[in-house]
Amino acid sequence: MRTKLPPLLSAILLAGCAVGPDYKTPPALVSHANGQNAFVRSGDAPVTVQAPAARWWESLNDPVLTGLVDKAISANPDAQAAKARLRQARSALGLEKANSAPSVNAMAVYAHAHLPGVNLGGSDEGSQGSGGSDNGSTDLNLYNLAFDASWEIDLFGGQRRKTEAARATAQAAEASLADVQVSLSAEVVQAYVNLRDRQQRMALNAASITRQEQMLDLTRQRVERGTASGIEFSRLSTQLDGTRAQAVPLNAERDAYLDELATLIGEEPGTLDAQLGVAAPLPLPPATVAIGDPAALLQRRPDIRAAERTLAADTAKIGAAEAARFPRLSFMGLIGIGGTSLSDLGHLDDFVALAAPQLSWNFLDFGRNRARIGQAEAARDEAEAKYRATVLAALRDAEGSLSRFRYRRVEVATLARAKVSADEAARLSTQRYTAGTSSLIDLLDAQRQQIAAEQNLSVAQAGLTSDFIAIQKSLGLGWSGKPE
Repeated sequence: MRTKLPPLLSAILLAGCAVGPDYKTPPALVSHANGQNAFVRSGDAPVTVQAPAARWWESLNDPVLTGLVDKAISANPDAQAAKARLRQARSALGLEKANSAPSVNAMAVYAHAHLPGVNLGGSDEGSQGSGGSDNGSTDLNLYNLAFDASWEIDLFGGQRRKTEAARATAQAAEASLADVQVSLSAEVVQAYVNLRDRQQRMALNAASITRQEQMLDLTRQRVERGTASGIEFSRLSTQLDGTRAQAVPLNAERDAYLDELATLIGEEPGTLDAQLGVAAPLPLPPATVAIGDPAALLQRRPDIRAAERTLAADTAKIGAAEAARFPRLSFMGLIGIGGTSLSDLGHLDDFVALAAPQLSWNFLDFGRNRARIGQAEAARDEAEAKYRATVLAALRDAEGSLSRFRYRRVEVATLARAKVSADEAARLSTQRYTAGTSSLIDLLDAQRQQIAAEQNLSVAQAGLTSDFIAIQKSLGLGWSGKPE
């Protein structure tokens, strides 16, 4: 025969237990997380499985760029907002920890009471008692100093689950801050690369305009001498206007990237014009790029860690909702001294003490707690789905950026060969013009084609650096500090 324990005793014996599911590890998703040590799309790209550096922009060897990234991470408003959210989450964790401890209050009371029709002096009717008045009323003074304390015993771990959820939420906020730093560093580097690319293309465009103006002037002279047709002159004039028109968007884009960089570092537009207005070489990626492996990617990317910690927090909230279904045991205590005169506050051996345990159980709530549990379970399922989506998106980003980087290298190599051919053609045209076997306009046309080949190569090189930036962002690099 089984012996049944009283409900209160059973609850006390269960103290220390926490209801609800225990969160252990995030769900395993794909083969990348189960030991696959190479990315699918890396192919013949110059990459290694070595652990990549967090401050990846330093591999571009541009001190000005490094300074801009460092300033953005410290002064950007979005980064500062993320830091503030982290402080909020950590304060919320401290609050939940404090809620596990007893609450102690101190109070001091002085009260004066006028009681009509009450004579506490013990004299005959019509006489005035102690503290009384001639109409039979009494005046009282009350002095009291007291401490009261209350403490709810966490029988079923509801408060511990709340603390667990707050801790996971704080860790998610920390990962979100790191994610902001990842995005911010990539945005700064990308804007800087775009700026240098536009400046370089503006210089090449100006050189092309100069060559075409010289060609047009020579053609005009030939038309006047009758050795060239007006159609040829019109063709060159149209070509020159098209080249001049290309400078308009380049100038506008240069200004836009200057303003973008200024706002990214927390400054007003225009503050970087003097520093960055002079053209500088376009930063190029290193010869070999360290990318690590997919398993390390899943552990390193801040957005994945934030999604996983959110899943842990929502799992703990189920336990907090479950604990609300069970009885609650709390203690209240009070101790104080005092009396009807101020001197009574010094009578330490004459005090009032009160201790009162309280057991409450909201067993008839018409399904409210069950509804809250259902909400918590649905939130946990949503967080798990978002975690899976975040992991898959991260793997897709990494594979896609590696594929683009791989094929961009082929494009750059092809355009580099075209640039070499254009340089050779310009060199031969110069020799022929010097020897008198070709005209100046032929030389200028060869030089124009040389500039065009250099422009195409510059655009491809900027695209290669942009693809390198995308790789670093997809790998979750650019945040400082270690997760707690």
